[in-house]
Amino acid sequence: MHIGLVGLGKMGGNMRTRMRDAGLTVVGYDRNPELADVESLAAMVEALPSDGPRVVWVMVPAGEPTRATIADLGDLLGEGDLVVDGGNSKYTDDATNAAMLAERGIGFVDCGVSGGVWGLKNGYALMCGGAPSDIAKVQPAFDALKPDDGGFVHAGAQPGAGHFAKMVHNGIEYAMMQAYAEGWELLEATDLVDNVPEVFDSWRTGTVIRSWLLDLLVAALGDDAHLDQLQGYAEDSGEGRWTVQAAIDHAVPMHVIAASLFARFTSRQDDSPAMKAVAAMRNQFGGHAVRTPPPAGGDASPEK
Repeated sequence: MHIGLVGLGKMGGNMRTRMRDAGLTVVGYDRNPELADVESLAAMVEALPSDGPRVVWVMVPAGEPTRATIADLGDLLGEGDLVVDGGNSKYTDDATNAAMLAERGIGFVDCGVSGGVWGLKNGYALMCGGAPSDIAKVQPAFDALKPDDGGFVHAGAQPGAGHFAKMVHNGIEYAMMQAYAEGWELLEATDLVDNVPEVFDSWRTGTVIRSWLLDLLVAALGDDAHLDQLQGYAEDSGEGRWTVQAAIDHAVPMHVIAASLFARFTSRQDDSPAMKAVAAMRNQFGGHAVRTPPPAGGDASPEK
């Protein structure tokens, strides 16, 4: 199979390597000429054989970069060809992109990809949406990218099914990470446990909470036992917000995932404005102590 690949960063570059290792011919384009096989998007399309459907896989940042790339491909490809959006696009974008390409006879598949920097070695979990006939055109690439055992699902025929499945996957990931993090904080806070990293390491075998995320946390604790080198600040890349919004739209209670998203927002506050209001109200109704800023050269202390 010949395939074009747009975007050769951390994920895309490794995906190109994995597909080539499986015997596929990959022509890659990236705005960084040091990474690219060709000098332009048009040159990449031109390099694909024209005696069958031309397939181009897009791995660029979600939002406008993806929309613009797909629009450009709509001008370069023709009837029977296919575009795969393998980035972290919001599922609602997929119907729009699919409709635009369909007007030109070009197929569209949305594919949520999970595996991170370990995907090159372990394979990528792939969650795809699109017509069965379009999925079939990309199947050799899916087979090359997925793990040896499982890891691939055709989530649904409607555009967006794959990205919606990946979105929920990432929402669950938020909640799992938050649970591990809160457990770690509690273990660190007590003087009963002497070696917190060893406790987490012991959970990796035989327990019901073992997971790859746990393995990764143990690896991080092996490098920095108390995580002293890190700042307690966590970004969110969008999928958590979209998952919670979808839960609201469908009236699905989502207590844990929503709380894990809000915890990330809390991590970005040096001094919580909401907690200032809570402290003020506790002081007003119960005379509870409040903390004030320290005087110049002094330490903060509770008001008497």
